[in-house]
Amino acid sequence: MSQSQQIKEITDKLQQGIEDLFESENYKNYLKTMSKFTSYSLNNTLLISMQMPSATTVAGYNTWKQVNRQVVKGAKAIKIIAPCIYKREDVDISNVEDRDILNKDAPETKKVLAGFRVVNVFDYSQTKGEPLPEITHKLDSNIDEYTDFMDALKQFSPVPISFKNVDGSANGYYHLIDKNIVIDEGMSQAMNCKTTIHEISHAILHDEDTGLEKDASLDRKTKEVQAESVAYVVSNYFGIDTSEYSFGYISGWSSGKELKELKASLETIRQTAQMIIDGVEQKLDAIKKSKNICIENSQSKKCGIRLMPTSKSVHSKTLKY
Repeated sequence: MSQSQQIKEITDKLQQGIEDLFESENYKNYLKTMSKFTSYSLNNTLLISMQMPSATTVAGYNTWKQVNRQVVKGAKAIKIIAPCIYKREDVDISNVEDRDILNKDAPETKKVLAGFRVVNVFDYSQTKGEPLPEITHKLDSNIDEYTDFMDALKQFSPVPISFKNVDGSANGYYHLIDKNIVIDEGMSQAMNCKTTIHEISHAILHDEDTGLEKDASLDRKTKEVQAESVAYVVSNYFGIDTSEYSFGYISGWSSGKELKELKASLETIRQTAQMIIDGVEQKLDAIKKSKNICIENSQSKKCGIRLMPTSKSVHSKTLKY
């Protein structure tokens, strides 16, 4: 089977897995709760990312109260811009700076935009209380050749990658301003690999200056669906099954059962996955050749590379390259 056929087979499996998840009772409970949260505009998404790159689920003070969570005292609010919507008869046009935003031909009862205001929102990590329902399950497996694979990912990545403690529930993030990737410390090998690929996908696709999709004006939902789908495809190609996490993550960011974001992005997902697979395979081959040369050169003493033993964990996944 060719590489392109394998990638198509994996993306087909991804789509079917998410469709099955949509029919589950667990997802229905999740959807009921998450329907209380607002979908933010592209500009507000950028504002949130700039102020808290690790933000995952963001809402206002009252919304968190509705789901039985309380904003922690002293938490620094994330500032976003919200529209001021009024019925036409409630608007004092003399106080509106930009009268062009009013629809002069609209019926008197129609709601109109009369300006904008700054509002405070808070991330999940800034609240406490009852946990939100989950449809994702953290991966806990070890991976054979993990060190080599992570080295290959770091070498392929267009931006530096580091491991640090990430506040909140995010597994990692791509910083739009600093142009670097941060992966949360203390996760499993499988989560580290999947998250790293996810963030590399953001860097390749969604960077404001160099991203392949930078001119597409994508919303946050589509960006997250694209990045996690690429992570699923690449991980599975190398023998790491991320379905327990990826299916729930993608369905959570999808706008409905029709999988609009996924279906519209399939070609982008496949092309990006193939780009990463090709690049990582080249880096892995170079790492293997380097080790072989080291072994030949006086049992690797001249290279300073220590060959790591293969993990024998019953949970281990084998990379194929």
